[in-house]
Amino acid sequence: MKNSPKPKKVKKPLTIEQKINRRTFISFGTFAVLSGAAYGGWSWLKNSPKEIRTVTAGAKAPLRRALNKTELFFRNFFSNNNLVKTYPKERAVKVVRYNSGIGLQTAHDIESWKLQVKKQSGEVMNITLDEIKALPKTEIIFDFKCVEGWDEISHWGGVKFSDFIHHFKLDDQAKLDYVGLVTPDKKYYVGLDMPSAMHPQTLLAYEMNDMPLTPKHGEPLRLIIPVKYGIKNLKCIGSITFSNQRPPDYWAEKGYDYYSGL
Repeated sequence: MKNSPKPKKVKKPLTIEQKINRRTFISFGTFAVLSGAAYGGWSWLKNSPKEIRTVTAGAKAPLRRALNKTELFFRNFFSNNNLVKTYPKERAVKVVRYNSGIGLQTAHDIESWKLQVKKQSGEVMNITLDEIKALPKTEIIFDFKCVEGWDEISHWGGVKFSDFIHHFKLDDQAKLDYVGLVTPDKKYYVGLDMPSAMHPQTLLAYEMNDMPLTPKHGEPLRLIIPVKYGIKNLKCIGSITFSNQRPPDYWAEKGYDYYSGL
């Protein structure tokens, strides 16, 4: 006769305490592995060489490569149809936060101020504030965001950058890839990709809360570009240039993201 097969041992179900211990072990094990990987990644980035100084500087080379790839990704999806959220006027703060005075330390005569627009050909246009104010006025109330982590709803009035371009027959310049803006003392400067500059919500603003700009908020004319973080919203514009190469950018030279898009 054949021997009958031995009955299989039935595993006893785990007790509640055993289940808890098992889950705790898995959780702590996963945490330890991820922590080790994070530490290894941080150590690798910390010990990586800094980027070669060009228009950007100050960041670790792998981080800058990642930022540049991220910029290319988001620029592929950028559209003038993507508008930032706006709010009713009563939601705007009455006292707008003052966060930086870089480029505003040098006193200048507002009465004689003119905006210099430098074409690629070398031609320079000098445009008065009255000429800018003669264009259709646009207002925007939006959530101004800073890279430091704060934000506030603020109210601005001025001229659409795109209207400014069309009115002063700068359409050929707007076909270039970038626009650069600099304060009169040349101590603060930003570079913008042209699609963001030509976005329908980008303003050359001369009013804040229905009043002329104050000195610390960039009188007589500043940039308001809601699709970017605050570091790109240059105060007190002295000159505008156009180029197919990235213009200098104050914070990008200190390791920040050149694109700084939202």
